Amino acid sequence: MKRILTLLLLWFSAQHIIKAQSKDFVYGYVYELNEKGDSIPLQGAAVIWLNSQVGTTTDESGYFSLNKVQGNQIAISFVGFKTDTISIENVGFPLRHVLKSTINIDAVTVKADRANTFIQQLNPIQTVVLTSGELTRAACCNLSESFETNASVDVSYSDAITGAKQIQLLGLAGIYTQMQYENIPTMRGLASTFGLSYVPGPWMESIQVSKGTASVSNGYESITGQINIEYKKPWAEEKSYLNLYTNSLGMAELNANYAFDVTPTVSSMVLVHGSMLSNRVDHNHDQFLDHPLTQQYHLFNRWKYQGKKWESQVGVKFMNEDRLAGQVKFYTNTQPLIGNPYGVKYSTQLLEAFNKTGYISQRPNTSIGLINAVSLHSQDATIGVRMHNAKQLSYYGNLVAITYIGNTNHNIKGGVTLRYDRYDETFNNTPYDRTEWVKGIYGEYTYKHLEILTLMAGIRVDQNSRFGTLVTPRFHGMVKPVSTLTIRFSAGKGYRSPNFIAENSNLLVSSRNLVVEENPRIEEAWNAGISMNQKFKFLDQNYSLTADYYYVWFENQFIADIDRDNSAVYFYNLKGKSYSNTLQIELSGEPIRNLQFTLAYRINDVKQTINDTLKQKPLVSRNKGLFTAGYKTPSRKWQFDYTIQYNGSGRLPKGYGLNLETDYKPFITMNVQVTKLFRKFDFYIGVENLTGFTQKDPIVSWENPWSSTFDASQIWGPLTGQKFYAGFRMSIWK
Repeated sequence: MKRILTLLLLWFSAQHIIKAQSKDFVYGYVYELNEKGDSIPLQGAAVIWLNSQVGTTTDESGYFSLNKVQGNQIAISFVGFKTDTISIENVGFPLRHVLKSTINIDAVTVKADRANTFIQQLNPIQTVVLTSGELTRAACCNLSESFETNASVDVSYSDAITGAKQIQLLGLAGIYTQMQYENIPTMRGLASTFGLSYVPGPWMESIQVSKGTASVSNGYESITGQINIEYKKPWAEEKSYLNLYTNSLGMAELNANYAFDVTPTVSSMVLVHGSMLSNRVDHNHDQFLDHPLTQQYHLFNRWKYQGKKWESQVGVKFMNEDRLAGQVKFYTNTQPLIGNPYGVKYSTQLLEAFNKTGYISQRPNTSIGLINAVSLHSQDATIGVRMHNAKQLSYYGNLVAITYIGNTNHNIKGGVTLRYDRYDETFNNTPYDRTEWVKGIYGEYTYKHLEILTLMAGIRVDQNSRFGTLVTPRFHGMVKPVSTLTIRFSAGKGYRSPNFIAENSNLLVSSRNLVVEENPRIEEAWNAGISMNQKFKFLDQNYSLTADYYYVWFENQFIADIDRDNSAVYFYNLKGKSYSNTLQIELSGEPIRNLQFTLAYRINDVKQTINDTLKQKPLVSRNKGLFTAGYKTPSRKWQFDYTIQYNGSGRLPKGYGLNLETDYKPFITMNVQVTKLFRKFDFYIGVENLTGFTQKDPIVSWENPWSSTFDASQIWGPLTGQKFYAGFRMSIWK
């Protein structure tokens, strides 16, 4: 509490001092007029002192701020608008100016499609945004299926039985990627097993994928990158939405949302989701279900208050899921006994609530906000004869203040955070209860010079009740030597508390014993990278070429060793090197109107010291290629989407499958979707894994799941062949 009071006092004192100095700078807003005559903020307009090199650009709200120099005139310009010169001697502040177009036409209609995937141009952190349009290009039933057309994120099954999926970013497991929804941490601890399936695809407005370390304001857990989910908003233009989906495996799904205004300042939205898969399918005749039988129900209600100076959001989510998997003859009432059919049962309930409250100061670009979020995750699991019962209670709080020094070229952000995690966990009647408090403080400074240069440096200090004091420095930069070339670079540190049972639940679907050789220490790693994005024209069409390289090296990592022998998995802290090198090149463009494509290739070099030997990390493909194309007919009545992925070879664990193979072979998968577009609704049909490729014998010793060689955890390829699907989408706009 003392730290919070001290931060608030410093912030208000700084604001008072800066206001007192406001006479030394000028500030204001630049607008344009739309077809209705309304003033719209103009982002990127240049504001420069006449006869000088001192200037700035307007931000997304049209705001600018400039230190005073000799003279009393400023020039405001933007491409396609008339340049205006303004004398500031007799102008009140803030200055509000409207630029006029340089072209006078009686009437004009311009239609254009924004790219479904784009890089945030003004963000020094390399961030790729997947819009709702991108998410509808494939069978996006949940978050795990949202990255089919993305070259940076790999998604695969974690085992051959439970249906759990995992992501990889920069060649490392998803536990090293910080997952958030609207800047609130999520999918931590227990939720890391099935968390990707807890986010319905139609609920998402967009996904932001960032490589490298994130801002220090988001915590210390980003090691390889960050994925942030933006849910649909009650104040957006969509009033109601309905989605129905089914596939050839017998899965049925419903998603719906409805937004309404209670008062001019209060709005709300209700989102519902329900899905069911009850067909017992065994295409490869190994006596195991190809997919788990699931029932999931999800409800989300969010509210927003928008005042003149205050705004607040409140949301509550509840999810219930029952999951049954294993042999075809395994049922809910089957006793978990050796000799009976082998099976897996999960019963999960998840309750989440959040509040965001912000105060917007009269001083431009200055605000203070408070985020509070709490979640309760309950999970009871039976895996063969193993029992895993756990509850996780988590709280996250973040008080943040934002302002600038002198002008908006110098922005500062600071705050305090509090995080609490309590685990009541037992595995085979052995307790693994633990409590973790993390109290932190952070500061971040950003310097901007027009759109040419942005530098962002931050540091945070956290006191972890289990691991002591953690210092997290991070730095990001962006430079544009020419208007078509953007170079980004970053470096920083990250930490992560291991939750080795939940995060390695795939290894429980085997006969391996869990051998914990020492208590886990906190995982810590450094990340450094560089990215270049070049925009160019070819045959009068626009293209974008991006190349990036990232290097991650661990100072400590909690190793899950599956190479030592087939009878156990050994857990211990890193003794040696562990690192990841990734190089990716991506080309995108629109060679003809309405045809957008992406072509990408990535090289992974991921190694870690396992049993005192530096080895390539098992089950990680060394290469990946991606080509995706989408075409919409000129009449806007049909849309065609195609994706092909090349997945390179990788190392198999020592002794995998009781044979001498050391690598798995490369393979290719294809997805196709056709959408019929109407004014208010769409019909779509598609097929996933068109080639029908599947991993041969994904379950080792499937004929005797109670033997010492049984293992369903070593997955590197698809588990099912062609999957056909169909669906219906309808939106009603305000």
